Order: sequence, then C-alpha cells, then structure tokens
Amino acid sequence: MKSIPISVPSVGKEEYEALEETLMSGWITQGPKVKQFEQEFAAFHHVDHALAVTSCTTGLQLILAGLGIGSGDEVIVPAFTWVATANVVVHAGATPVFVDIDLNTYNMDPKQIQSKITAKTKAIIAVHLFGLCADMAAIQAVAGEIPIIEDAACAVGATSPDGYAGGIGTAASFSFHPRKTITTGEGGMVTTQNSELAKKMDILRNHGASISEEQRHHGPKPYILPEFATCGFNFRMTDIQATIGVEQMKKLPALLKDRQERAAFYTEQLAEIDWIIPPHIPQGYQHGWQAYVCQIKTEKGASFRNQLMDFLQSEGISTRPGTHAVHMLAYYQDQFDINSDDFLQAKLADQLSIALPLHGQMSDDDYDRVLDRLKAFELCVA
Repeated sequence: MKSIPISVPSVGKEEYEALEETLMSGWITQGPKVKQFEQEFAAFHHVDHALAVTSCTTGLQLILAGLGIGSGDEVIVPAFTWVATANVVVHAGATPVFVDIDLNTYNMDPKQIQSKITAKTKAIIAVHLFGLCADMAAIQAVAGEIPIIEDAACAVGATSPDGYAGGIGTAASFSFHPRKTITTGEGGMVTTQNSELAKKMDILRNHGASISEEQRHHGPKPYILPEFATCGFNFRMTDIQATIGVEQMKKLPALLKDRQERAAFYTEQLAEIDWIIPPHIPQGYQHGWQAYVCQIKTEKGASFRNQLMDFLQSEGISTRPGTHAVHMLAYYQDQFDINSDDFLQAKLADQLSIALPLHGQMSDDDYDRVLDRLKAFELCVA
C-alpha cells in the first residue's frame, strides 16, 4: 500500500543543476544568489525590502532586535501557534502575553487584544496561520502605534484585502522549512517597507558589521575590516540555500495554483461529512494553503479526532494536528502561571484540528484515497 505523507517538498532536477553552478563558483556563503533570491521574493510580495535569514524563527528574533524589544517589554502573541512565535519573545528577554484565537480562522481574535495592552506592550505578533492572513486591519485598529509583526511562516503568496502577506505590518518573517510551499531546507525571509528598519536588521544579521562580506571581498582595500558599532547575530542564509530558493520562486505561481485547486476539491468533498468543518476563508482573502487544516466538530471531542488520525495512519495516510496551543505547553504553564482553560478557543483548536495531506507530489488518486478513507471511517463509527 502506497503511503501518502503529510508533505513532500517540490524540488527536482532544476534545483540540482542550479546547485552545481553555485558550488563551482566558489561563493557559497551569503552572496549574489542570496541577493537575487531577496530581490525576487520582494518583488513577488510587493515589498521594498527582503532579507534572507537562517529560519523564520531567527527572522522574528531579528525583527524584535531591530525594534529594540527586550527586558521589561511585553509582546502580544496568539495562544494557538507554533511554539517559536512565543519562544522568540522569551529569548529577547521580553514577556509573551497570550490572546485567544477565532476558531473559524485559527488566527488571533482582534477583540481579545485591547484588554491585554499595557504600558509595557511593545509589539503584537500576528500569525498568518496555515497560510490565511490574520485580520490585520482589525488588529491595527486596536494596536494604534504599537508595531505589528507578521509571523508569516506559512503565508508565502497569501493575500488579504490589505495586500500581500509580508507587507501589511511593520515587518514580517517567512519560513522555507520543507513543509512550506517553497523550501530551502531550512531558511527564512524577513520583509518590511521600512527602509531604516531594513538597514538596521541587515547589519544585525551579519554580526553587527557595517558592510557585508561580499562588499568587503570586492572592495579595493582588502586590509579594511568592517566597523562593529552594535552587537549582532549570525543569521545569514548561504548562497547554497538561496540557489534552491531562486529555483523555487520560479515554481511558486504553479505551486500556489495547484494548492488552491486541491484545497477547493477537499472542501467540496468534505461537505458530505457532517462531523468535519472545512477551513474558512473570509471574503477578499487568498489562502496560501501551506496546510489544509480542518476541524472535528466539538461534540465529537479530542478522542474522536485521535481515533481518526490513528485510522488514517493505519491506512498509510499521514495527518497532523494543526499545531499546538502554546499556553498548554509545560514550559509556558510553569513559567507564566497559565491554565489550560485560560484560552478556550485555542484549546479546542489544539484538540480538534487535523491537517490533511496537501502537496505537489500527490496525484488525483491520492486525493481520492484520502477522501475515501475519511468516508470509510465515518461508516466505521456510525
């Protein structure tokens, strides 16, 4: 029986052949391919600046550092997201302040934000979960002058009525992990429309150096080292990764189109199963479909969801929970005195969400088989 993985990266001979040229060039750290990848990514997402980094997580760290967020500050984050969204706040020395989500979209509920804002609030991290942009206009209306950081890990190519992901807030960070629509293995991209912030982050990602390695090596005076006026990080992407990224950008429109069509097919077919709630897309939004995450109806409960996942696994079909409720993780409960019931919508999403396989290596037969097995499970438990 053929297995259907939850995700498979869409890489092939194009990436392989492009890598040979980069490897033979002798320039494999941050260099011309990184610059090309940044320019193409920025153009696609209609942003002024893009900075390639080692991961979405370090990209978020870079943004927080660029905004000067640290000890004594608070950053508002959604309670249902990948743990890195909160971890970066802790690593910055600040305090994550959780808000609940809208269970229809899995994104931060703007109505929950106002009560969490204090004099210490220095930023809000709005996650575009699974590829659906958060309601940035509503969040901005509450935030006022507080910077809004887009955790756009899942949102390559996604749009909202306010524009493309990555250009709506103060700054954004994207992921190129293999489960994302395009990949560089690991890696990320920071975007912003703010030139001053972009310049500051460019320096911070390279140890705090006043000039890049490429500028230094191509300069006329090889004995001059860069000045270090600030203490930075090594968050640089390599040209090896960027070479893959450049080839992936060529495929991105087709990959997005395929995911949109496959997701629409799932949604149409799942209407026949009354205990599954398909993903909701508000009017005016284009979902990026990093993952197709549906929801088991509340009355069925977490044990039913887990039984379904066990059944599909036994049939060779991989699934995953959407993600986790961070406030239910041991570290955050212990360190911040949080109860599992403090954010009930996030808790429900943690217990009832299920991501179905969705990627470019699946055939029509694969999608039909996923749906057939879902319907078979319905008969088993009827």
